[in-house]
Amino acid sequence: MITTVIFDMDGTVLNTLDDLAASVNYVLTRFGLPVHYTEDYRLFFGSGIRYALQCAAPKGTGEDMIDQMLPVFREYYNAHCLDRTGPYAGIPALMGILRNQGYKLAIVSNKIDSAVKELNAKFFHDFVHVAIGEREGIRRKPAPDTVIQALAELKSTTEEAVYVGDSEVDLQTALNAGIPCITVLWGFRDKKFLTEQGAAIFASTPKEVFDRIRQM
Repeated sequence: MITTVIFDMDGTVLNTLDDLAASVNYVLTRFGLPVHYTEDYRLFFGSGIRYALQCAAPKGTGEDMIDQMLPVFREYYNAHCLDRTGPYAGIPALMGILRNQGYKLAIVSNKIDSAVKELNAKFFHDFVHVAIGEREGIRRKPAPDTVIQALAELKSTTEEAVYVGDSEVDLQTALNAGIPCITVLWGFRDKKFLTEQGAAIFASTPKEVFDRIRQM
């Protein structure tokens, strides 16, 4: 029986694409590099900000430059992560229904831990009391560490948990943690790509997420 729902953040519960793209473009501009359209960033995010910067920077950009870019991104994004970010339609209602029916909820993300906690406190504090991002001592997804940590804090087990995400990273994270994954179709990836990555349980709306959970 499912008692615990672990959500990804970017592309799953929050539409963060505009602020993420603007922040990386700010960094690229600071370093004299060409910027990208917002839509280009859909495939850049999911594996942490270093990976996103590596994708956004011109081919051949050295890791030493990426190291210099990281603190610039963190400072800018921490100041601007709420400019245009907000929940996807129906997500707060879904979380409210789940909480009212006794489910325990968590958010795990490859975003910076401080940003994950700030965004969760801003938008979901009534529903989600465990929010975990990238930090020292916990490997980023697709390693299962954030999920395992969330389950420990919620006093839940893998047998009673389900993961909800929007990307191939989320699919692999759920697999590595040994829990099923519901893949949403409103996020950063399209259904064709996700199917090719092995996704099998889909939800087109938050209501369908609830329906899938109830069927497990």
